[in-house]
Amino acid sequence: MEPIPPNKSQRRRPWIKTPLIESATLSKAAGCRIFLKLDCLQPSGSFKSRGIGNFILSQLSDPSNDGKKLHFYNSSGGNAGLAAVVAARDLGCPCTIVVPHSTKQMMIDKLRVAGAADVIQHGASWYEADTYLRETFIKTSKQEGSSDVIREAGTVKNVYVPPFDHPLVWEGNSTIIPELVEQLPAREDVDEAQENAQFPAEVIICSVGGGGLFNGLIQGLHEYNKSHTSNSSKGKKVKVLATETKGADSLAYSLQNGTLKSLDAITSIATTLGALCVSSQTFQYASEPPEGVEVTSVVVSDAEAARGVVTFADEMRILVEPACGVSIDVATGKKLREAVGDGKLGPNSRVVVVVCGGSTVTPEIVAEYRSRLAQGWM
Repeated sequence: MEPIPPNKSQRRRPWIKTPLIESATLSKAAGCRIFLKLDCLQPSGSFKSRGIGNFILSQLSDPSNDGKKLHFYNSSGGNAGLAAVVAARDLGCPCTIVVPHSTKQMMIDKLRVAGAADVIQHGASWYEADTYLRETFIKTSKQEGSSDVIREAGTVKNVYVPPFDHPLVWEGNSTIIPELVEQLPAREDVDEAQENAQFPAEVIICSVGGGGLFNGLIQGLHEYNKSHTSNSSKGKKVKVLATETKGADSLAYSLQNGTLKSLDAITSIATTLGALCVSSQTFQYASEPPEGVEVTSVVVSDAEAARGVVTFADEMRILVEPACGVSIDVATGKKLREAVGDGKLGPNSRVVVVVCGGSTVTPEIVAEYRSRLAQGWM
């Protein structure tokens, strides 16, 4: 699979190729090789720069938008909104964010400092904020035949930026896979034919909120497998661990019920995992993944997610949210072995953790987590 070209219509893409590092400390704790894909270093501080950046870039490259001024709109209380603002700003367009009243002032300030055209507070939840955005700024007349944009004065188009549920968002997130293929070291225990055929890691661990990151990874793996099929790799599957916290585990809830279902409420501290329902494509991929991919749902406690945040701060001196910490903790604890199977991971096995990042954490929050964990938080 080839990465998305660096520019579409001569525009610079608003995300970067992030580093991949092997952690000796985490590898020792896990008993296998732990690689960290540092998407916390994206321009917006999270992986969402990829998917949302690709969506915005694609809109600007669409010939039907030639000659029009685009104004982007996103509803988010956190990282999706920040990614939209940063990408739109870097591509020379305004972006307005609608957030629920529950959004912390720290994030509202970040959105404004990043260059948001406006930050509007409305509603008690993301759903209410999103409904208000669509009805106020996006809804179109039937004559225009589109639910995505509204034309103003014939030259301005308002464009809704979906936080996770859109093929262009998944396409952007899928760029992680070819980067991993390029960055992971060559295997020493296989011949050249096997090396060229097999994906160079046994396990990928990623957090699941609405499913945009997960969808992108599955798509990327599917494309890789289609172009690298051979008898030598037959039967080899990449294990994808889809991690969530209890109280924000909408994927696990749907899988347990055998159908796409919504949680009644988000009760986890990992609020940026807080989609009441994953996308239908996420449920489909998790239920029936493409050939060469195996998916396992893993749910951990808030305390375990917080422990991942503290572990990463100590190891890397980088702050990430509990929504990211959940994957870090799974990588270094007993849940990794439980999910993959005892005896299936050896010292040379490769496990990639997608460090998805997040901007709603502070040193004070990490200190609070550390204190609570020391007091026996489970």
